[in-house]
Amino acid sequence: MSVPVARVVHRHLEVDGVRVFYRESLPDRPDAPVLLLLHGFPSASHQFRRLLDALGSRYRLIAPDYPGFGHTQVPDGFTYSFDRLADITEGFVERLGLERFVMYVFDFGAPVGFRLATRHPEWIAGLITQNGNAYEDGLSDAARAHLTLTPQTPGAEDTLRGLLTLDGTRSQYESGVAGPELIAPDGWTLDQHFLDLPGRKEAQLALFFDYPTNIESYGRWQAWMRRHTPPTLIAWGARDPFFIEPGARAYLRDLPDAELHLFDTGHFALETHLPEIAPLIADFLDRAWK
Repeated sequence: MSVPVARVVHRHLEVDGVRVFYRESLPDRPDAPVLLLLHGFPSASHQFRRLLDALGSRYRLIAPDYPGFGHTQVPDGFTYSFDRLADITEGFVERLGLERFVMYVFDFGAPVGFRLATRHPEWIAGLITQNGNAYEDGLSDAARAHLTLTPQTPGAEDTLRGLLTLDGTRSQYESGVAGPELIAPDGWTLDQHFLDLPGRKEAQLALFFDYPTNIESYGRWQAWMRRHTPPTLIAWGARDPFFIEPGARAYLRDLPDAELHLFDTGHFALETHLPEIAPLIADFLDRAWK
């Protein structure tokens, strides 16, 4: 019996002086639907390794690392903001020659992805959001406490640096998870390796202090959804302590035809529920691409 096994390549592509690292599956057919995977904090494209293996033989999956994350390398003096992450990701898409793709947004991937979508609505064949927040409804008290800090807030830097420790990183994976034995420790240990590289914690602090620009942009992103009504799949870890379940349901206000699936897990839903989520993604890609 033949078992389809994805072939995945690992490359760098230079964009505006940034060496963007990315993973790309090579499907069996050249006209396969394309899925752009936009990772979250504190991870990188490696968070999609199992999804690439599961679906990469049928679909072209592309997962870049942002500046300040994973294996991507930046020049001295790079300015970290969500606008700049979107600029580099936009240039990456253009360098690859992608003209149409389904976009998967998770955590930080939402502010990056929605910036791409509002700049290039013609690129977006469909939207998959997995704990990728675009509504104030989705911000827990803990999220508000961290994501609205400014450099002038007393103790702000110390508070945020607490998220950048091994304990803080591990908690991103395990909080809200009923069966933590399903989560391999490789994810948080690899994340912490990258966080501990020179300059990486400072990059994360800059992005956290820039996060209020995302909250201010929610209205524009929601208007884009109402205007363009992309086919949408919502796959949400309902016990996420930061981006809570009401944020998943809020999408239905602007996209009433979206498909909503809630899972009894935390932030990194693919870690525990890949067997349930991967078939949903495959079915959605087939329909959205047509």
